[in-house]
Amino acid sequence: MNTGDDFNDQMIVAEVVSGQKELFRLLVDRYQKIIYGMGMSFLHNPDDASDFTQEVFLKVFRSLSHFEGRSRFSTWLYKIAYNTAVNSITRKKEYHSLAEEDSLPDGDTPERTALRSAVQEAVWEAVRELPERYRICVDLFFFYDRSYQEIEAITGYPVNTIKSHVFRAKKLLREKLEDFAEGNIE
Repeated sequence: MNTGDDFNDQMIVAEVVSGQKELFRLLVDRYQKIIYGMGMSFLHNPDDASDFTQEVFLKVFRSLSHFEGRSRFSTWLYKIAYNTAVNSITRKKEYHSLAEEDSLPDGDTPERTALRSAVQEAVWEAVRELPERYRICVDLFFFYDRSYQEIEAITGYPVNTIKSHVFRAKKLLREKLEDFAEGNIE
């Protein structure tokens, strides 16, 4: 189950815990963009996401000696980030999906660009309308490429609940996007 990165992460953690604290920078470099993206999903603001990223890595650094290696380092890191984000949005009560990131490449014609933009907006709108618990599971599953077991470790939701949330979210998205394809969305 351990990939090269997992093994490498665990070796870096062991070295940092044993006193080579400067090696922590390797973990920050590897995961900084992902944690920042999670911060943007929850906080919607680049400054808040930067502060969030720093806060997460500070928490990780301070508790690194508690990482036991029973899960992947990335799963442990995402759990800390997720809990930090949930605590942050508890005050704001808002979650923004990574599906809203501009990830589609530019088209080569004005028609393709317009069509791509319309499709992307329809997907964003459909994802925005999902219940928050569904959006979080969909983001972690599709955009962060986490397994159901990792999502359970991160969110605390039971695996069957996560599977149900992802299944229901896909069904809702399919229905909403079928309406879009048929031209029934205003």
